[in-house]
Amino acid sequence: MSHINDTEITEAVVAEHGLTPDEYKMVCDHMGRTPNYTELGVFSVMWSEHCSYKSSRKWLKKLPVDGPQVIQGPGENAGVIDIGDGDAAVFKMESHNHPSFIEPYQGAATGVGGIMRDIFTMGARPVANLNALRFGQPDHAKTRHLVAGVVSGIGGYGNCIGVPTVGGEINFDKSYNGNILVNAMCVGVARTDKIFYAAATGIGSPVVYVGSKTGRDGIHGATMASAEFDDASEEKRPTVQVGDPFTEKLLLEACQELMASDAIIGIQDMGAAGLTSSSVEMADKGGVGILLDLDKVPCRETHMTGYEMLLSESQERMLMVLKPGREPEAEAIFTRWGLDFAVIGELTDTGRMVVTHEGQTIADMPLGPLADGAPEYDRPHQPTPKAAEFDAGLLNGAPDMAAALTALMASSEIASRRWVYEQYDSMVMGDTLAGPGGDAALVRVHGTQKALAISTDVTPRYCFADPIEGGKQAVAEAYRNICATGATPLAITNCLNFGNPERPEIMGQFVGCLEGMGEAGRALDFPVVSGNVSLYNETNGTGILPTPAIGGVGLLKQLDKAVGNRFTENGLQIYLLGDSNGHLGASLYQRDVLANDDVFAPPPVNLESEAAHGALVRQAVDKGLLTAAHDISDGGLAVALAEMCIGHNIGAEISAEGDIGFWFGEDQARYVLAVTADKAADLEALADGLPLSKIGVTTGTELKFGDTVTISVEQLHELNEGWFPALMQG
Repeated sequence: MSHINDTEITEAVVAEHGLTPDEYKMVCDHMGRTPNYTELGVFSVMWSEHCSYKSSRKWLKKLPVDGPQVIQGPGENAGVIDIGDGDAAVFKMESHNHPSFIEPYQGAATGVGGIMRDIFTMGARPVANLNALRFGQPDHAKTRHLVAGVVSGIGGYGNCIGVPTVGGEINFDKSYNGNILVNAMCVGVARTDKIFYAAATGIGSPVVYVGSKTGRDGIHGATMASAEFDDASEEKRPTVQVGDPFTEKLLLEACQELMASDAIIGIQDMGAAGLTSSSVEMADKGGVGILLDLDKVPCRETHMTGYEMLLSESQERMLMVLKPGREPEAEAIFTRWGLDFAVIGELTDTGRMVVTHEGQTIADMPLGPLADGAPEYDRPHQPTPKAAEFDAGLLNGAPDMAAALTALMASSEIASRRWVYEQYDSMVMGDTLAGPGGDAALVRVHGTQKALAISTDVTPRYCFADPIEGGKQAVAEAYRNICATGATPLAITNCLNFGNPERPEIMGQFVGCLEGMGEAGRALDFPVVSGNVSLYNETNGTGILPTPAIGGVGLLKQLDKAVGNRFTENGLQIYLLGDSNGHLGASLYQRDVLANDDVFAPPPVNLESEAAHGALVRQAVDKGLLTAAHDISDGGLAVALAEMCIGHNIGAEISAEGDIGFWFGEDQARYVLAVTADKAADLEALADGLPLSKIGVTTGTELKFGDTVTISVEQLHELNEGWFPALMQG
């Protein structure tokens, strides 16, 4: 019987593995010979865009990653920040875009499972899940099917494992018709002296496989995620992994139990590229070699080749390096939890990855080139041309204010996401203080009076019109959403979703967005501690809107001081914080009310104002002055006010006057604040020269703008709640 390694390495075989001729030559140079089929497979996944970041590394290095709050920045399974009292928050966001389009339930479910493993691999217990989802046009033939499958997959996995899904965002745009985005974020909590890392050290130390058995699902998943779609992409279902949340729960508890000992040297989730990436990364980070005996790998299918075992992305698996002699103790724990445990190799002093199967050496490769030796491209990038300012002539004959507001409240972007988040368990674990529907989720640090504030944000239409300003705005909005609760923003993770980087205009979007993100992160002391890059998000040559999703995490030291984003009673004084210049370019008003797709400049971001206004909101919350705070984003001031009214069916009389731009412009660095009458003067004094103006008072059950516009809050609520159920009912 011939061995898979007997396969001749032709140009076609190289191309099937996603390597260019130049990259293949580099592989041969590193090897000092022609690689065999298995070795080619290993190089192909490790050098895939998904694993190597070969198109993005140059620019990722320019992001701010340091700060006194940062314990671990990019380069590990997840980022780690100090939240005081010996506690740490551990978090990351990942993409599972391509699999979720091909098989929405399993694609989304395994995205959730994978990101949770990244968190508990670090020694943290997951306490919160969030997601950032992008779908095509609501009336597109596939949208309803994809929404239903993805939402069901996220809920199915998160609910079963018992980690609350507490927030997220959903956008609809035609650019995602053939390539949806499913970005999953997880936040965990650990003790700062109990953080685990991936580096494997100690020659002779045992390499241990734990978790589920290995199957053939997910083979070439990393390579598939590094290529654009075409009309035949749905045929790639075998590359989508299949998840089992019940096994993941067992794996989580078993890992936590073993982590309470001192038996673990290094630990790594088997994520993209499975056993290959986990073993390569662990050995490389520790500066050692690794020997793997695939005969010892627990398999659920017969006659698996070594190639298949190395490249499988079967879920719920971990790779560990233990202290010699601690194997029986570890095995007893995993056996008690009903999980596979197998010693499948050891660390060596060779600096190589050597793999044996059925008595043969099937791969022998230098580790350095596999890990850090992937090519780093400085791809040509073409800056996005500056867009024109909004054409005020488009407002001639525009709908009146009442019609515009009711249209926006029932639009795809503003409509309530209740249909979605009611399928998620947001309260399990008992520490969720504010779940979906607010500016940021609030989750208590168990057993303390502290809470984490968490938000996911990006406005893709801004990023398309002006990547630099769009990148800034994504970071600034995450910052505002956290500040609106009273929490101090500490750090971000990101998930950078773009089209084909080999197209200079797409690479220009990427470079521009990162420039803006970096500038905002430095100005707001909001560093990047983890993240993910997802490129080639396009179908038949049409790319998605640039979508650099931001996951922000902040800390509220006294959870009883938190405020929500809804009016709570009549008689509150309503204030507007921030300058209103009536910026309608790239706004929802332009897109959904005027039905205009022209590209106009988005609102500029003043980072000094963002920092100053955020600080004021946090101080006001800390002093107990506010009853509600809401950042102004999509739809502008009018929409923000309507959202604050519908939460508790409390109306407002707005005395401020302005034109359409004032009400619907999306100027940045703005909040609506509510205070009781007896604390209004204190708020004004605290503002100390910042642009703060009283604009109205809460009263009754109608939202009134002067004497001309009156809309029932109940009507606004019905419009807002009705859109999503109508979409899903068809």
